[in-house]
Amino acid sequence: MPVYNDYPFSSKYFTIQGGRLHYIDEGVGPVIVMVHGNPTWSYYYRHLIAHFRLTHRVIAVDHMGCGLSDKPPIYPYCLAQHIENLESLLVHLGVGQFSLIVHDWGGAIGFGFAVQHLDQVDRIALMNTAAFRSTRLPWRIRLCRLPVIGEIIVRQFNGFAGPACFMAVEKKLAAKTARSYLAPYNSWNNRVAIARFVQDIPLHKKHRSYAKLVEIENRLPLLRDRKTPLVILWGGKDFCFNDHFYNEWQRRFPEAESHYFNDGGHYILEDKIAEIIPILNQFFIR
Repeated sequence: MPVYNDYPFSSKYFTIQGGRLHYIDEGVGPVIVMVHGNPTWSYYYRHLIAHFRLTHRVIAVDHMGCGLSDKPPIYPYCLAQHIENLESLLVHLGVGQFSLIVHDWGGAIGFGFAVQHLDQVDRIALMNTAAFRSTRLPWRIRLCRLPVIGEIIVRQFNGFAGPACFMAVEKKLAAKTARSYLAPYNSWNNRVAIARFVQDIPLHKKHRSYAKLVEIENRLPLLRDRKTPLVILWGGKDFCFNDHFYNEWQRRFPEAESHYFNDGGHYILEDKIAEIIPILNQFFIR
């Protein structure tokens, strides 16, 4: 396994059908579960893990096929399976009450778990994500969904994870940081989940993940009914999860605390970590 100097955590593994899930489990206290998206991995949360492990028990999972988890070539890489994997891990770890931090695909996965365990959810922080239907999709991502061509772009030429290292940030990543993001995705085989996540975006009713996303969307109001505290942290320079999604979250959760960063990109924790940590301190430490 590569050595990541800025990821000084003890790797743990949980075996499920199909392979091993890698996860971080650090600290003691109230539980915060951090759920990443595509094409990142738990490395995205490294600063938050290091900070909150001093006051909380922090669990950050790498989805199957991502980060340091196994990358089986044949696997049901879909929304329902990722939610099931997260649930299996948290049951294995004996997690009762928990809070969530979600980003990108982690929104649908994390909220998908949360709406099934409403009585266990403490509070939720979301960043540039969605857990509801939308047909808005940039042409650059649509290109990566094309049969054959998309697979070649994403897996042969690393045309999704690679460009994200500069397209998803407004502040240039240090070279070593970019290398750490990309290290787990260094071959055709190791980029399988990146391609499958792109293909799993449910844009029409016949898509295999469409019904699951509708189920999650329909249960979102239950979190509001229970007055679950929610904070929205949003990068305004995100070309994918743009203001349409930000406004939709505010419409669905008008009581949510919102922080909009005009000069923040999709990887908002890279661009605005110094501003975000104090906000999350007030939100989680009470």
